[in-house]
Amino acid sequence: MAHNLHHTHPDKHHSHSHDESMLPTRRDFLSSLISAAVLAPWALGQEQKQTPAEMAERFRQMSEDYERKGLADPFRGITTNGQVMPGLFEISPSGVSTEPVRNAAETFIATLSSVQLARTMFPADDVQWRKWMNQHFYAKQGTSFAEMTDAQREAAFGLMQVSLSAKGFELTRNVMRLNETLAELADEHAFLGEWLYFITIMGKPSATEPWGWQFSGHHVTINYFVLGDQVVMTPLFLGSEPVRAISGKYKGVVILQQEQNDGLQMLRGLTDAQQRQAVLNFSKTGNNNLTEAFKDNVVLEYAGLRGNNMESAARRRLRDLVQLYVSNMDEGHTRVKMNEVDRHLDNTWFSWIGGSQPDSAFYYRVQSPVILIEFDHQRPANLAKFAADPTKPTQQHIHCVVRTPNGNDYGKDLLRQHYLAHPHTS
Repeated sequence: MAHNLHHTHPDKHHSHSHDESMLPTRRDFLSSLISAAVLAPWALGQEQKQTPAEMAERFRQMSEDYERKGLADPFRGITTNGQVMPGLFEISPSGVSTEPVRNAAETFIATLSSVQLARTMFPADDVQWRKWMNQHFYAKQGTSFAEMTDAQREAAFGLMQVSLSAKGFELTRNVMRLNETLAELADEHAFLGEWLYFITIMGKPSATEPWGWQFSGHHVTINYFVLGDQVVMTPLFLGSEPVRAISGKYKGVVILQQEQNDGLQMLRGLTDAQQRQAVLNFSKTGNNNLTEAFKDNVVLEYAGLRGNNMESAARRRLRDLVQLYVSNMDEGHTRVKMNEVDRHLDNTWFSWIGGSQPDSAFYYRVQSPVILIEFDHQRPANLAKFAADPTKPTQQHIHCVVRTPNGNDYGKDLLRQHYLAHPHTS
């Protein structure tokens, strides 16, 4: 059930350790925090016998193991052949002010205690960017909403609201709400719930220097990098189990249905010949996402149907599908990113795994040199005991991932260019 590690695992070829992934003092602190406030014994068979301290230690070790493997190789970025395409991203004014985001971050930082500051603030180029994971067991850094005062929570949400679109903010809040629904259904409020989400600030908010923020917890991670008035908001992870609350505190909350239905309409709007190109496999038996946590350097070849082989109506649907995900950012930066997407629409690929009926479980991917989107119906996990067949993917468990391939996840290519132009000494 809940302890089933149902998400994608780090690359098997990662085997050696990397010093930057080991921060024992932060881990020790977080371990004690989790032990005291978050991870009481699960009501799940043998794990019920473990004390909170034992569970926290087990989770700490599991987290460090994933980091050791997942961060073994330096960041390169997702590519199609192991080689980053040069010249795709440039430091250039976007014309969209980031001053509201900077002001909101400073307001949030001002609410933090010295202890909270110590575990929330990281350098702009810190490996903490890459330390995110969807699973509930992963030991997260930063300040938790569960421990925030009302004023701190309001400031944190204020930062998110000015950074995201109204749609993007509401979607994020609904992921949090549905995690409360999951806690109710699983009768487990120690490691599941609305407020078990964390914020870190990367670098010092600045009009000219790189900085950003990260929001993470079960079924949502937002990486928000800022340089001047440019923004990169990937990797972005959004999901839920369930995606529809039919009971409890948040009865009626439903998410990710447009992402599901528009993807299906994208496929069904293609000609038969084009569908044959797009569909990689009619059978979907497991989880298919390839670029979740610790998958920063995945080599993923283009597959399926290419944009330049689509008629104008299909190309419009493809662009609209991309914009559905991109538009979780504020409106101005959505427009900037979509201009970038449009320049590569001919070389944007759409691929599919699974059935094409309204009740089918399926996976789809949209991939170009500058964006990668994955949508996946996953196997039941925390709600496996309610599933007719816990081995089969279901529309009640969805994972979505948005990435910037070719080295600019976390804004790393912009950061590289900034440091070349403005050398920093540590």
